[in-house]
Amino acid sequence: MPNSDLMERIGRQFTESAQTKLRALETLAAPIAEATELIVRCLLANGMILACGNGGSAADAQHFAAEMLNRFERDRPGLAAIALTTDSSTLTAIANDFDYEQVFSKQVSALGSSNDVLLAISTSGESRNVLRAIGAAHERDMRVVALTGREGGEIGKNLSAGDVHLCVPHARTARIQEVHLLTLHCLCDGIDFMLLGAE
Repeated sequence: MPNSDLMERIGRQFTESAQTKLRALETLAAPIAEATELIVRCLLANGMILACGNGGSAADAQHFAAEMLNRFERDRPGLAAIALTTDSSTLTAIANDFDYEQVFSKQVSALGSSNDVLLAISTSGESRNVLRAIGAAHERDMRVVALTGREGGEIGKNLSAGDVHLCVPHARTARIQEVHLLTLHCLCDGIDFMLLGAE
């Protein structure tokens, strides 16, 4: 028989996750819809989504890019997206020759254009390299969709009027990441809905 204390902890994780997602719905539904429309306009204008983040947020950036390039739940042509977290030669060259804070911003400056959107993911809202990427995106006249948590941190303070801020109202990293994943799936579903219509 499994340990009862362990089972109780597992139950608390599930309950807290579900409650956090339901609370987040109240504040995130409208900005998720806004971000979806922004991304669709970008794609219809032959733009691309550039995604970045660190750690679990890097995995989220890659997950989103894969859903765009391949498919989400329906077959469709691939959509232009790239995760700026995957090229180890580029990442280590920039970090070695300059500093780690520039690993995303230098890529945005080289690859981004005014038709593109930066998907910037940081659970704390304080990731310096993501913040620098946002600055580079603004210099290229790109719009930004920022996924953060807590109070949004420095990233929340550095967004422009045309950007979309998806800030999860929670302080715990695991809960923020869980809502970020759900948010990304909402974006994927909404993009397919707007491009392909209802099933």
